[in-house]
Amino acid sequence: MNGLHLIADIYRCHTAEDLLVRRASLETLCVNECKDAGLTPLGAYFYQFQDEQGADAGVTGTVVLAESHLAIHTWPETGDVTLDVYVCNFSRDNSDRARQVFERVIGALAPEEIVRHEVIRGRLPVEA
Repeated sequence: MNGLHLIADIYRCHTAEDLLVRRASLETLCVNECKDAGLTPLGAYFYQFQDEQGADAGVTGTVVLAESHLAIHTWPETGDVTLDVYVCNFSRDNSDRARQVFERVIGALAPEEIVRHEVIRGRLPVEA
């Protein structure tokens, strides 16, 4: 096991509202960006939340990849999103592909602020 996990807390997005509140729009973006980066979607599950009046609200979703996964969750009330892209680098290095998906999805969301983390997974820490 050897991989790259990209994590972002994305704040105050200025994207078209449907990316934050419409399951189909967000799913299409995520699946297409994975394909365009050269990753292999195996399936996707996106769930549409509704508010008390039955109107579309936030969305949570995952794209299962042969290389691992993308996970995304939206809070349209505040314009915030969390995004995780994790890829395995066992048979080939997918790091640049993961970074492309990550940056393109963030770009589509047009946030004011982003808190990012890059975690290398699958390596034991070296003791001093």
